[in-house]
Amino acid sequence: MTLDQGLAFGIIGVTILAFIWGRLPYDLVALSALLAGLVAGIIPYDQAFSGFSDDVVVIVAAALLVSAAVSRSGAVETMMRPVLPYLKTTGTQVPALVGAVMVASVFTKNIGALAIFMPVAMQLARRTGTSASSLLMPMAFASLTGGLITMIGTSPNILVSRVREEVTGQPFQMFDYAPVGIGVCLASFVFLALGWRLLPQGRRGASMDAAFSMEAYTAEARLPADAPVVGKTVADLEAMGEGHVTVATIIRERFRRYAPTPEWVLLADDVLLLEGAPEDLERLVARAKLRLAGEKPAEGDAAEEISVIEGVVTAESSLIGSTALQSDLRRRFGISLLAVSRSGQRITQRLNAARIRAGDVLILKGATTDMPEALGSLGVLPLTERDVALGRRKRSWVPVIVLGLAMAVVALNIAPVGVTFFAAAVVLMLLRALSTREAYDAIEWPVLVLLGALIPVSEAIRTTGGTELIAAWLSGMVELLPPSGALALMMVFAMAITPFLNNAATVLMLGPIAAAVAVKLGLNPDPFLMAVAIGAACDFLTPIGHQCNTLVMGPGGYRFGDYSRLGLPLSVIVVAVGVPLIALVWPLSGG
Repeated sequence: MTLDQGLAFGIIGVTILAFIWGRLPYDLVALSALLAGLVAGIIPYDQAFSGFSDDVVVIVAAALLVSAAVSRSGAVETMMRPVLPYLKTTGTQVPALVGAVMVASVFTKNIGALAIFMPVAMQLARRTGTSASSLLMPMAFASLTGGLITMIGTSPNILVSRVREEVTGQPFQMFDYAPVGIGVCLASFVFLALGWRLLPQGRRGASMDAAFSMEAYTAEARLPADAPVVGKTVADLEAMGEGHVTVATIIRERFRRYAPTPEWVLLADDVLLLEGAPEDLERLVARAKLRLAGEKPAEGDAAEEISVIEGVVTAESSLIGSTALQSDLRRRFGISLLAVSRSGQRITQRLNAARIRAGDVLILKGATTDMPEALGSLGVLPLTERDVALGRRKRSWVPVIVLGLAMAVVALNIAPVGVTFFAAAVVLMLLRALSTREAYDAIEWPVLVLLGALIPVSEAIRTTGGTELIAAWLSGMVELLPPSGALALMMVFAMAITPFLNNAATVLMLGPIAAAVAVKLGLNPDPFLMAVAIGAACDFLTPIGHQCNTLVMGPGGYRFGDYSRLGLPLSVIVVAVGVPLIALVWPLSGG
């Protein structure tokens, strides 16, 4: 072992220990490893930041942004709506949600697919009495296996394509992963549809929404002439809200207020006072094509970034005793009042005419730059932990169409993956499917920093000859095994270290080693790279190895040990199905 090899291995070893220790953020550990490599001289100065310009970083960022746009569009929920009434038991809900997340993970990054369907799962759990703990972990695992089918579904696929390009001169293509990925998905779907019973039942998740639980909000909406419920009854409108929104008052001829019966017929330009939770109000307003009070003026500010904030009126607020109209919120502060929650009392007046009281909780909409100063001046304390959908989402099929076009461009080899998804992200922002602020929020910056910093570090292992050294050691371990046994060992090795290392770091460090092992054994490197990609992507044993597992831990009320109850048998299934499929699709012998 040379001095440079020793330094490279030492830096990698300390980096892995720091990842396992878990006291420092992953991105800071990766940056420290990059700095150590520079100081040690194993990373040339002119290559220090090459990782940040790598296509992988662009692809991951763009995939996250496109996923966020699809999630916010409401298109997926619209497609699921006809099925939801039939999902009344856990036995029907788990297969439906697992299948939906798997399919979505094929076309968007897996964490984006999970984020799309988590609100649907929580809604089902709340309305049917199902335990969210029975739904969320199977969905998280489904997002990981669904991501195996295409290059953009999961980071390991993107990274292993880059490793293959370095080894053979040709990257994997978008759908090269599909034959093996589909087989693994089908096997995992069957298991998850039944295996959810292994999970603890009745766990309650930790949710900030529960801490802010309160009685229903009142929102004011106008019924446009082209709305689909014009001429229909109040019962028809409430049915569109699935019984979770009530039409409390109808206002006609500007001042006449009526308490409607279910048979009351709705007319164009009726003003409706609706009661319900913010997410239920948002859903009904979108489906019935209603227009929220305060929405029309705000939409004129096309160039401005818009925020929707939930805030409580403090005892010192200047709003107390006055109405929104008297306070002239729009002209003086650039904000609009969308909804009010008042504990213990129903609001029957139009929102602009209702006198504000201390303790009222308001949903306000306005320009992002104006909001902090306006809230401070008005004495309204924002409840920043809540992501309020009412007045924020603009439901549209545009993100789904843009995503479909991007997938077609890549499949037809018209343009590279990085360029295509970068273009899709920019187009979605130009079409205002995402605001600039929402786009920046959607990108997981620590993951991008980790990738950019670790790419030169992993490259140093190769340039110092360390990859060949480890490959020789591993070759000695597996030379007595049949080729399929060596392949299985590589997949299990990737699975074992991913929970403690991070799947991106696992591929960057293990991918070149796996290819070198294959070459030393006289085997094709492609199946070994596929084994590393699947092993690194299928982290089912802990909540810390993949963001999808971490995302469901709080809402599902899971403990650390719960993951292995469902994840260990699923890991065995993935190896048992994945290894033969890889050997079948990617022959072990040959170049």
